[in-house]
Amino acid sequence: MSDRTDTPEGTEALLTRTQSAGNGPGNPEVAADASASKAGKIPFMKHESAMLHVTGRALYIDDMPEPKGLLHVVPGLSAKPHARLVSIDLDAVRALPGVVRVITAQDIPGENQTSPVHAHDEPLLATDLVQHVGQPIFAVVATERAIARRAVRLARIVYEELPAVLDIDSALENGGALVWRPLTMERGAVEPALEAAPRRLKGRVTIGGQEHFYLEGQVAMAQPGEAGEMRVWSSTQHPSETQHLVASVLGRPHHLVTTEIRRMGGGFGGKESQANGCACLAALAAELTGQAAKMRLDRDDDMVITGKRHDFRVDYEVGFTDQGDILAVDMQLAARCGWSADLSGPVTDRALFHADNAYFYPDVRFRSLALKTNTQSNTAFRGFGGPQGIVAAERVIEEIAFATGRDPLDIRLRNVYGTGTRDVTPYHMVVEDSISDLVMTQLAERCAYRARRDALRAFNATSRSLRKGIALTPVKFGISFTATHYNQAGALVHVYTDGSVQVNHGGTEMGQGLHTKMVQIVMSEFGLDAQNVRITATTTGKVPNTSATAASSGADLNGMAVLDAVSQIKARMVTFAAEKWQVTPEAIRFTPEGVRIGESLVPFRDLVWQVYFARISLSASGFYKTPKISWDAATGRGRPFYYFAYGAACAEVTLDLLTGENTIDRVDILHDAGQSLNADIDIGQIEGAFVQGAGWLTTEELVWDKEGRLRTHAPSTYKIPACSDRPAIFNVTLLEDAPNREATIYRSKAVGEPPLVHGVAVLHALSDAIASLDGYRHCPGLDAPATPERLLRTIMQVQARAAQGEPS
Repeated sequence: MSDRTDTPEGTEALLTRTQSAGNGPGNPEVAADASASKAGKIPFMKHESAMLHVTGRALYIDDMPEPKGLLHVVPGLSAKPHARLVSIDLDAVRALPGVVRVITAQDIPGENQTSPVHAHDEPLLATDLVQHVGQPIFAVVATERAIARRAVRLARIVYEELPAVLDIDSALENGGALVWRPLTMERGAVEPALEAAPRRLKGRVTIGGQEHFYLEGQVAMAQPGEAGEMRVWSSTQHPSETQHLVASVLGRPHHLVTTEIRRMGGGFGGKESQANGCACLAALAAELTGQAAKMRLDRDDDMVITGKRHDFRVDYEVGFTDQGDILAVDMQLAARCGWSADLSGPVTDRALFHADNAYFYPDVRFRSLALKTNTQSNTAFRGFGGPQGIVAAERVIEEIAFATGRDPLDIRLRNVYGTGTRDVTPYHMVVEDSISDLVMTQLAERCAYRARRDALRAFNATSRSLRKGIALTPVKFGISFTATHYNQAGALVHVYTDGSVQVNHGGTEMGQGLHTKMVQIVMSEFGLDAQNVRITATTTGKVPNTSATAASSGADLNGMAVLDAVSQIKARMVTFAAEKWQVTPEAIRFTPEGVRIGESLVPFRDLVWQVYFARISLSASGFYKTPKISWDAATGRGRPFYYFAYGAACAEVTLDLLTGENTIDRVDILHDAGQSLNADIDIGQIEGAFVQGAGWLTTEELVWDKEGRLRTHAPSTYKIPACSDRPAIFNVTLLEDAPNREATIYRSKAVGEPPLVHGVAVLHALSDAIASLDGYRHCPGLDAPATPERLLRTIMQVQARAAQGEPS
C-alpha cells in the first residue's frame, strides 16, 4: 500500500512548492516525490458505488428521470457495405404518427463530421456514399422509441452497389488502401542478421477481433438550454472530445456545450471515440426540435454500427541460434481497420510498440499496415493493439521453442530484456526496469510449473481422447498515451466549512474503481474517512480539456492532478496553522485523529472553519502532465512510455480431441501493480481482464458474410465467456515489494490493460495440448480465436502430419 502525507518532510515539500508557485498549481513532480517519501498507508476503501451497484440504485443515463416531452432518436442504417446512394425516400417515415422529425445530413447546422483524429473521413450521417453495413444515413426523432424503431424500417433507399473489401486478405489483394500512414520501427540491420543466423524460419499468425460487449450500450441524452447552451449526458470515456464534436456538429463554440457522465456500465475502449455518434445525434435532435432528446442503441444495432478490436494478420521471419537466442526479427502487422481512420493509426502503432513483449531483439524491423475495409470502423479496445503485438511476439517464441526442442519458458527467459547491451527497444527507448525474468521465475516456482508440465506429458502419453496443456507467458506493457499531448489531466477540489470535501477530475468511471482511488487519495492526504469525501460526476463544466480515460492512465494522470489540488489547499492550511499556533510547518501533520499542530490536536473541521474565517481559499484546481516522455512517428524513435507494467500467467487446460471443447483447469497470475492503491480493486481488474483476454483468444468470434453483414450481432450468436468458463482454480497475486521507480501517484502502477494479456497463456496452453499429438515436434500454428472448430481443424492438421511421419 502507498504512503500518506503526514510527516514533516512531506509538509515542508508542500510549503516549498507553494511558496515558489504562488497560489496556482505547482510542480506535480515535487508533490509526487513528497508523497512517495511519507510514512503511513493509504486508507482502505471499498468501491465507492458498490452499495449502489448491488442494490440497483446506481444511476446510468437510461435510468435518469426523463425531462418533460423527451424525444427518442433511432438511426436509419445502410443495408449495403459499399454503395452510392441513388435516392432516399423518407415520406413514409415522416408520415408515421408519432414521428416528430426526420434528420438527414442536410439538417446539420455545423460540420457533418465526427472523426476523432481530424481525418475528416467519418460523417455523422452519410450523404452520397455508404461504406459499411450499418452506417447511419438518417435519424428518426419520435415521441416514443418503439415508434422511431418502426419508422426507420419504412425508408426506401436505392443503392448503386460498388465493390466491397471485407477482410485483410482481400484488402491486400486489392492494393492495400490505408486509413492511416504506415509506421516502421527499426534498429540494426535486419537482412544481414537474418542471412547470418544459424537458423531462421518464417511464419504467419492471424488474430481475430473482439466485440466490447459492455453491459450498458451506447446512450446519450441532450437538453437544450438558453442562449444556445446544450447539455449532454453521454456514456463516454472522453467527455471533452464528445463536447468538442457536439459543438462542431451544432456549429457553436465549446463553451456552450457541457458533457457530463457519472458512470458507465462498461466501456473497454468502445466508448472512447464511438460514443460520439449517439451524443451528436441526440444533441442535433434536441437542437432542431427545441426539446430534450435521447438516443439509446439496442444491442443488435450497437454491434452492427460500432467498431471492434482490430483483427490482425502478422507475417514474421526470425533468425536464431541452436540454443534459442533470438538474433533478428522482421515483422509486418496488417490490421482490418474498417471504413474510417477512427483510432486505427494509434492502435496499429501500439501493436508495433508491443510486438517485442518482454524480449530483446538485437536486430529488428516492425512495419504496420492500417488497411481500409468496408466494415465497421474498428476502434480502441482494452490494450489498444498491444495484445495483438504480444500474441505475435509469443508465437515467435513458440516457434523457436519447437524448432530447438526446448521448453518455451526457457526460450522466454533466454531472451528477456536485461541491462546494458540488452535494454533498447525497437523504438530506441531504454528499458530501465526490466523484471520479466524475476516475475516469470517467481511464478514458475510458486505454481510448480516444471513438475506439472512433466505430469501433464505423462498424462498425455496414455490418454486417447483428452489432452492437457500448460504454458507460462509474460507481459511487459508500456504505460502512457503514445499521443504525447494526451498525457495531462486536471482536477478540482473543494473543502467546505463543515470539513467535507468534494472532488472532481477529468477521468471517467466505467466500473474500474477510478473514482474510488481518487477518494482514497483525498482521504489519505487530509486524514478523513470515506463519509467526508464525495466524488462528483465528470463534467467538462468543472474540468476542461481532459484526456480520454484510456491507455491505463486514469489513476496515474488524474490521481496526480487530484494530489496537486489537495496539496495546494494543505499548504495554505499549514501556513495558517503555523502562524496561529507559533510552530514550524514541520510540526503539523494531518492524521485520521485530526490535525496535529505541535502538541495540539485540532479536528480537521475546526481548522477548516478557522481557515475560512481568515479568508483563505479552500478550493484548488490541480494539474499534471507526465514527465520524461516523447515520441517522433517520423523516425520511429522516442520514449513513448513513462514506465512499464509487468506480469506473468500460467494456464493449464484440458482439450477434448473429439469435439474441440476445452476447459481452463487452473490459472496462476503474478502481476506488478507497483505500490497498489487498492489491492482488492486491482486484483478484481486482473481477474476480469484475464477472462476478457481468454475470451478474445478462445470463444469470441466475429463473422461477416459475403454481403458485408455482421452475423455475430447479438448474444445469441456471439459467445463471451460465461461463469462456467472461468478457471476451476484461479490464483491471482500482486508482486510484493515492487514500488514504481518513477514518481507516479504513491508509486503505484497502472492495472487496466496489461493483465488482459494474461489470456495469451490459455492460447499457448491449448497449443501445447495439440502439440502432444506428434510428440511435441512441431509448432501447431494455432491461430486465434481458438474456437472448438479451429481447434479441431488444427488437431486434424497435426494428426495428419504425425501420420505422415514428418521429421522434426
